Amino acid sequence: MAGLPKECNAIPRGVRALHANITAVIPFPDIDPVAFRIGPLAVRWYGIAYLASFGVAWWLMRYRARRQALDWSESQISDLIFYAALGAVLGGRLGHVVFYNLSMYLSDPIAIFKIWEGGMSFHGGLIGVLIAMVIYAKTLGKDFFDVIDFLAPAVPPGLCFGRIANFINGELWGRPTDLPWGVIFPDPAAGGIPRHPSQLYEAFLEGVVLFCVLWIFSSKARPRGAVSGMFLLGYGLVRFVVEFAKVPEEPLGYLAFGWLTMGQALTVPMVMIGIWWIRNAYRRPREPIASVGTGRRS
Repeated sequence: MAGLPKECNAIPRGVRALHANITAVIPFPDIDPVAFRIGPLAVRWYGIAYLASFGVAWWLMRYRARRQALDWSESQISDLIFYAALGAVLGGRLGHVVFYNLSMYLSDPIAIFKIWEGGMSFHGGLIGVLIAMVIYAKTLGKDFFDVIDFLAPAVPPGLCFGRIANFINGELWGRPTDLPWGVIFPDPAAGGIPRHPSQLYEAFLEGVVLFCVLWIFSSKARPRGAVSGMFLLGYGLVRFVVEFAKVPEEPLGYLAFGWLTMGQALTVPMVMIGIWWIRNAYRRPREPIASVGTGRRS
């Protein structure tokens, strides 16, 4: 199997046989990363995923505000989405630059602005959104945790859309596998061997499962910080585990121990902060509790 990526030296037993019999794996779907074109403008699925993420989050927050009689107006929710989108895009791009390939971007600063070539970091986007929410909470006169507790349950569907777009783009694929749902990705760098569709693992766990957990958890009155803490904890645990099925991004590779990726290193603080927020939320019995019936604090 000459010419395969380095990590293919550790291909699981059985993958070589599957490589010779590609009908034993799932073929990569023939979906053009460009959804459609308007003249010279190419509209990509990844861009549509971002728009769908913000649109669904806006609808979910409006639905939740009405159903639970929360103290949020439609105009406030629309503004929240604007701030969150700005933070996610700017933070996501800068996070990718700083966390994953700083030396390259320092040598070619113009590349920082070439977003159409890809390169967004969830952890950078999260930091950007949190900063944006600090600013927005001050403009509203609301408590910071009131804002992010309201936003958190609406985030997972967007994570699902983004990971599906990663799959359509044939990027961020997983490690070699001999499991029957292994996928042969078309990128030559993937080596033409069955790999974990780790993007779909994340789409299901970060998107569907985490959404169900947060939606049910937030349906009852919770102390300030508990819902957002649950988001950090849930996402962090899922991301840490799924990283074991992923190929680390180049040029970083593994950071330590022959298995620790940048994604895992950045996720550990998320888990710790999530536990801390939940612990503090429930250790302060006098902390105001969200009343689902009135949307006010009492």
